[in-house]
Amino acid sequence: MERFKEVVNIIGEFGLYQKRIYLLICLPSIFSAFIMLNTVFLLGIPQHRCAIPGYPNDTFAVQSPSHKALINRLIPPSTDETLDYAKCELYDRTLDGDDNSTDLKECSDWVYDKTVFINTFTSEQNIVCKDKLGTANSQMIFFFGVLTGAFVLGTISDVIGRKKTLCLSFLLLFGTTLAVSWAPDFITFCILRFLVGASCAGMFMTAFVIGMELVGPSKRVFAGIIVDFFFAIGTVLLGAIGYAFKEWKYIEITCSAPIAMFLLYWWLVPESPRWLISQGRIEEANKIIQKAAKVNKITIPEKILTADSIEEPETGRLWHLFASRVLLVRTLIIFFNWLVVVMGYYGLSLNTGNLGGDFYVNFMVSGLVEFPAYTLCLILLDRVGRRLLHATCMISGGIACIITIFPMLYADESLEPITITLAMLGKVGISAAFAIIYVWSAELFPTVVRNSGMGASSSCARIGGMIAPYIADLSKVVEGNLGRALPLVIFGGASVVAGVMSLWLPETKSRALPETIEDGKRFGKKNPSEKYESKLGVDNKGYDSNSTAPNGTDSVYTVTKM
Repeated sequence: MERFKEVVNIIGEFGLYQKRIYLLICLPSIFSAFIMLNTVFLLGIPQHRCAIPGYPNDTFAVQSPSHKALINRLIPPSTDETLDYAKCELYDRTLDGDDNSTDLKECSDWVYDKTVFINTFTSEQNIVCKDKLGTANSQMIFFFGVLTGAFVLGTISDVIGRKKTLCLSFLLLFGTTLAVSWAPDFITFCILRFLVGASCAGMFMTAFVIGMELVGPSKRVFAGIIVDFFFAIGTVLLGAIGYAFKEWKYIEITCSAPIAMFLLYWWLVPESPRWLISQGRIEEANKIIQKAAKVNKITIPEKILTADSIEEPETGRLWHLFASRVLLVRTLIIFFNWLVVVMGYYGLSLNTGNLGGDFYVNFMVSGLVEFPAYTLCLILLDRVGRRLLHATCMISGGIACIITIFPMLYADESLEPITITLAMLGKVGISAAFAIIYVWSAELFPTVVRNSGMGASSSCARIGGMIAPYIADLSKVVEGNLGRALPLVIFGGASVVAGVMSLWLPETKSRALPETIEDGKRFGKKNPSEKYESKLGVDNKGYDSNSTAPNGTDSVYTVTKM
């Protein structure tokens, strides 16, 4: 839509009108963080052991010497060096002490430590021991909902419009998140969480599309990274909410009830002019453009767009990215980096409870460290370049995670701050890489398949999100400090591999971006032909004067944290 790009340049690429809309679409990102990460509190598993049969006043904390003696008599010691008592078995003995059998039996009731959580859905439903992987299954179902929602609601937004899909997503999200608070059983909980994930994807991505379709090309990288700061704000606020309540129902209600205010977006947020133009609704698009120009204090003709001025862009197909060896290898590396960076990001967030130290402080710090990560991207992305910065962040973050195995296995609790610091350094690297791969991959895909390529990358990212809970929950399968260390080692190792592989991708900083599939095949070669350079319309600064500014592309791509 070359004519629309010209209009955006005239009214201002990021004027006061766009800034207002952009702020509105950033606010849902705070709640996206609530929804994407609150399983840490909803499905957290407190320390627990078997309840003493026939002893109604049993608690996890020792009440008296006689209580301690009874626990020692009926509960066997744990094989996990980090615990005093077994979690899932007790001696088959009588309460009065006449029986000294050493036979073990599975328990059917538990007592939980209330130091970190007063209660969670997991402790209420006793999803522990033989059902311990239920929490990972539930989180996988949630991320599958995110994948489904992105596909279904993304398709719907192309049919009925961005604005209607956005408000529909808000309505679904509000209803399903509140309903989760009263889920009576595990199956109902999983079904509702699937719907929450689907509607959350629709909310975030559709809102983001509306904002980005109003912003000029040279501002899209800036806008695409700034929205991540709001997600980080949501992470920190979620930690504070969790600390304030420590009860999963109150946390869920607090995170979901304010979503009702987003229903006002029906009157506050406009339809995307790009979508209106694609549907032939030129007059409606003109009205929105006129309003934007008025707020930006720019005078434009009353009908700046006409049906004759709109040209359909050239299109390609996703399978074209696999039609040559060069594009195949490049695409697979991009997909793998998307999978690993999302797996690592959510995995490190979900793994907070295994680091030691104060759970809530760790969680809030994991959100705070994202601020310097994104600031680093804003400062260095156009100075250092995409390839070097992304690879450095992935490799250094991965190494930091791997090194945590040494203090976890060979040091005592006094060195827990070292473990936490290393894990947070890993989170900094992964968070920065998350923002970079979004920009970099969008620039690597040729224009004709950019949206398709980013959509496929988004799907790989969500597969990473579905894998992350199982890796984060390895401590439930492997006992002791090794079980606590394994998730970080796996996330770190995968990050290092992905970072090294990314060095095979070409740099895009200050380069004309590929338009066609043939351009994509030649892109990144050391001596591109003069024909290729002239075809892309490179100006004297090395940028593509036809369709992009230094960091921008005409196509709108939406992945970020979702």
